[in-house]
Amino acid sequence: MTTTDSFVRIVEVGARDGLQNEKTMLPTPTKIALIDRLSATGLKTIEATSFVSPKWVPQLADAAEVLAGIRKVPGVSYPVLVPNLTGYQRARKAGASEIAVFTAASEAFNRKNINASIDESIERFLPVLDRAKADGIAVRGYVSTVLGCPYQGEVPVSDVVRVARRLHELGCHEISLGDTIGVGTPAKARAMLHAVAGEVPMTALAVHFHNTYGQALANILACLDEGVRVIDSSVSGTGGCPYAKGATGNVASEDVVYMLDGLGMHTGVNLELLIATGAWLAGQLHKPTASLVNRARSGPQAVSGEA
Repeated sequence: MTTTDSFVRIVEVGARDGLQNEKTMLPTPTKIALIDRLSATGLKTIEATSFVSPKWVPQLADAAEVLAGIRKVPGVSYPVLVPNLTGYQRARKAGASEIAVFTAASEAFNRKNINASIDESIERFLPVLDRAKADGIAVRGYVSTVLGCPYQGEVPVSDVVRVARRLHELGCHEISLGDTIGVGTPAKARAMLHAVAGEVPMTALAVHFHNTYGQALANILACLDEGVRVIDSSVSGTGGCPYAKGATGNVASEDVVYMLDGLGMHTGVNLELLIATGAWLAGQLHKPTASLVNRARSGPQAVSGEA
């Protein structure tokens, strides 16, 4: 590794991407407490919630209340996901100063989930990007299924490159490349990232791995070697992929930070506070933590899901 003394920014997605796939419904004060706890760890980017229709994601129906209730720490950004202009307007009314939009690199995935092609899905949020540009609001773009799709299997790298390039051209300051079903392996992850970085600056790229096959940390390591310096992760490994049988969801933030600390890389994150937050969240969700670091440090209660 030649990555010593490099800074890696962790994008904590547990409060949005994690919770939206959890069956246990958390009350608004608990979500606010989660984000406040995460803010205290030193994280610089915490995805707070999503302004999607409550019909589709009941867990996040209280998006406005959550965003209004958190303590916003100076120097920390709290982006929110918006699916369309209506969601954008709701987010802005609630005080959002950074947003994210979402599409997939798989034609089959887009058609199955939103009944639209890749290009049609992008067309749908063009008004959001236009309005955000006019308002001076930063936009992050998510590209899912970059290493595999539950419906079509292999996803051509050329499709990943095309979608990422298009989002960047449209004004997304950062593109998160997501292995939605966790089938990627280090060589494939590195090759995919290398190809995308040929069209989009590496400084504008992030990686988002699920740990379905236990490959997430290895994939991250391969991508760090390739030059990426932004990593998405979820405290306690919160969430679960609804598209892959046995999927364990996002890679755990505790495990990522532990690995980065061991590499001599800097995140600005207090690992002990992060572990405590992950153990607390597992208790709130009444389920074992998915973080191996948390299990090792927190003891039997982290495995049993006790608070």
